[in-house]
Amino acid sequence: MSVGERRQTVEALLRWHLAAGIDESVADVPWDRFVVDPPSAAAAPPLPQPRTATPRAHAGAQVSTQVGVAAPAAARPPAASAGLEPVGAPRRAAQAPPAGSDEAYARARAANSLAELKAIIAGFDGCPLKETATNLVFGDGNPQARVLLIGEAPGAEEDRQGLPFVGPSGRLLDRMLGSIGLDRPQVFISNTVFWRPPGNRAPTTFEIAVCAPFVERIVELIAPQLLIALGGPAANALLGAQESVGRLRGRWFAFRTRAGSMQVAATALFHPAYLLRSPSQKRLAWRDLLAIKQRLAAMEDSAGD
Repeated sequence: MSVGERRQTVEALLRWHLAAGIDESVADVPWDRFVVDPPSAAAAPPLPQPRTATPRAHAGAQVSTQVGVAAPAAARPPAASAGLEPVGAPRRAAQAPPAGSDEAYARARAANSLAELKAIIAGFDGCPLKETATNLVFGDGNPQARVLLIGEAPGAEEDRQGLPFVGPSGRLLDRMLGSIGLDRPQVFISNTVFWRPPGNRAPTTFEIAVCAPFVERIVELIAPQLLIALGGPAANALLGAQESVGRLRGRWFAFRTRAGSMQVAATALFHPAYLLRSPSQKRLAWRDLLAIKQRLAAMEDSAGD
């Protein structure tokens, strides 16, 4: 077999692996597959720390994943609402930025348009996901959208195309939006992180935190009327809650930027990927979509008065 033929064979094998969903060639722990058992994690050499723009938090410190500050619209018991603000109340104090994201905040604030912000994120090396992803997945839709949707993280197809929600869950999301008279040219869609986590794993706390300043800047630049979190992880990051999306859906929150310059009505929806796995929940999603449609209509009526 010639060198060219061997190259074609290897390329064909790699394409087959990619189509089958095998997109990682390394693991967390080195494994000699010629031996029967993989080495234990304790015997493995220390792994390199994620490369960040600024030093990470000291030992024992917690990294905040909140993009802004949110509070449920309805009154809640004092213990459950500690540190949260009801809709319409003045902001009491700005929160400190998440540890390790100082440079991200400085860069995000310098952007005066979505195009500038995308270019800044493309040049940002503080998130380790960038090193393993194929493409930056910034966002898609209308820069003046009334509705902004934020998911959890790009998947394999999104990573290939550089656009959010383009796989099966994206097609379902398009149908969900269409059922209440919306489409992609009318909304803007993004994620809590801008690069695909390896193997479609969930993004880590640090990865969400270091991307949070850019997500908040997207909200500020678009200034939507409604902010919709798709799925539990996105809802927890945006709303500062630690509840399942099943408990958050159907409720309205006030999303506030850290600078306190903007307040946006926010809610949560089941992630389309979850609805594909659990079609029985589509009845609740339909109820939530109707509530979103009703709220948009009420905002139009109040704006016309």
